[in-house]
Amino acid sequence: MIVAQQKPLEDIRQMARGFRRLLVLGCGTCTTVCFAGGEKEVGLLATSLRSALGQEIEIEEAVVQRQCEWEFLDQVGEAVGRAEAVLSLGCGVGVQGIGERYPGVVVLPGLNTTFMGLTEAPGIWEERCMACGDCLLHRTGGICPVARCAKSLLNGPCGGPQDGHCEISPENPCAWVLIYDRLMQQGRVEQLEEIIPVRDWKASHSGGPRRIVRPDLREMVEEEV
Repeated sequence: MIVAQQKPLEDIRQMARGFRRLLVLGCGTCTTVCFAGGEKEVGLLATSLRSALGQEIEIEEAVVQRQCEWEFLDQVGEAVGRAEAVLSLGCGVGVQGIGERYPGVVVLPGLNTTFMGLTEAPGIWEERCMACGDCLLHRTGGICPVARCAKSLLNGPCGGPQDGHCEISPENPCAWVLIYDRLMQQGRVEQLEEIIPVRDWKASHSGGPRRIVRPDLREMVEEEV
């Protein structure tokens, strides 16, 4: 899931200052799961802003299932229309989705979108994927060296790990030690003898904004129309 955390209240207060009508809009998926943008967080933040800004501002609250799809954003069209600004508690995609659907309204990001991660334990999330566009997890025992190695090495380890931990971030285990252990467990350690060739990073963000088009799905939509 996409992991995000709320910006400091003072930063949000500064962004919201000057607007008279504000809609605090949560998102019912990823940011709800990581306790940053669900119904509870919307309510708490709205209460804090009312206290901080007093009579300066009228605040409305709402949560949609997903801020990244038009059909859900359309459900709050009237509330958005009443607002001078929308304070989004969705990820960066949600913030931009609101802006594209309602270009006349100012959209404020209430969260810092951080990474795509896994819930290690209650209240602990760690990055697992950088969406590089060319997945090699089948070669690395299901452990991503792009996201989990501090140097994103495709062939490792680098020679710097100490007691199985990263030389750059000693609090983190070395991704390539984890990969070795996993492949040993699976009886596939010989996999490490295959050198992963130099990668073409065009599939990653290095090539600019990415787009996926599924012609089969497009044909189905056009037939229905």
